Amino acid sequence: MKDDSIEISYILSLSYNDFPTVLKQCFLCFGIFPEDHVICDENIVWLWMAEGFIPNGEERMEDVAEGFLNQLIRRSLIQVVHTFWEKVTECRIHDLRRNLAVQKALEVNFFDIYDPRKHSISSLCLRHAIHDQGKSYLSLDLSNLKLRSIMFFNPVFCQMRSLYHLKFLSLIGIHDFPSSIGNLKNLQTIRVLNRYGYSCQLPPETADLINLRHLVAPYSKPLKRINKLTSLQVLQGIHCDQWKDVDPVDLVNLLKLSMYDIKKSHSLNNISSLKNLSTLTLFCEDDEISFPALEFLTYEGKKITCCNNSFCQLEFLHLDDLQNAERWHLATSAMPQIKGLGIHDCPKLKNIPKRMEDAERLKRTHL
Repeated sequence: MKDDSIEISYILSLSYNDFPTVLKQCFLCFGIFPEDHVICDENIVWLWMAEGFIPNGEERMEDVAEGFLNQLIRRSLIQVVHTFWEKVTECRIHDLRRNLAVQKALEVNFFDIYDPRKHSISSLCLRHAIHDQGKSYLSLDLSNLKLRSIMFFNPVFCQMRSLYHLKFLSLIGIHDFPSSIGNLKNLQTIRVLNRYGYSCQLPPETADLINLRHLVAPYSKPLKRINKLTSLQVLQGIHCDQWKDVDPVDLVNLLKLSMYDIKKSHSLNNISSLKNLSTLTLFCEDDEISFPALEFLTYEGKKITCCNNSFCQLEFLHLDDLQNAERWHLATSAMPQIKGLGIHDCPKLKNIPKRMEDAERLKRTHL
């Protein structure tokens, strides 16, 4: 291939021009991310959903979006970085492909990447990406824009103003949300990545976001009235002290729950009322030896017990850093769908149930 940017751009455009409109839109979203950025599959899928690119029919929107991602991968437009059980969990876009996405996006005002040197950004674009100088970006007048998504890739102190149409918000390094976040009634996704495990504070007004589907934020103080978020599907980053006063009976759509700093003095039995829960991740405090009792799972320091008819849909199980576990009893009808098992840093565990011997061993990188 000749070192000619015009010819290269033309060749790379061949696949793009052959796309249906919805795949073109999905591909252009990859141009929002910085060069060589590793993209979590959930992040891009949730962005597509918030933007209305995924049709809402009989099939789950997440499954449809995953199919779109796989189409882009099969056409060699997107590179796979990591998979888990044949499912893509991380991906990236090659620099040349990204340049194509940015070029096409600018042609149709699909998104704009903030340029701090110009201190301006397109008022026509519904999607903004801020790779640097987030504070400078927030000094702009955004009140008249109908923004649908904002993604920050550097730490920023966030100020929410008249962004009523906003559906997707991704932030890095934020510690305190303003109470005005409660005005963003159309928000579907809040995603916060804080380095070194620092937590953030969510104001009570967060519970007014009745359309919120994904809340991924390491927060430590209680979020009152969280059961009002009946559209919530993913809740990650909640600490144990936040969950103890939650009545989850209204969280009928919750599919994924990740909880931190579990204490043995707390009861987690109300998790059993989450009838649609498909993924549960629990992290114990470092100095806690034993684990609180669940309805179908008991760990008392030395013995793990799984009762009959428990975890009927469970496919993957990780046991990590159980320093005192010696025995594991698995009832006959427990975990009938198990596919993969990971055991790490359990030095006293003498053996595993015989039925678990056929489960594929999961590497620690899958945790």
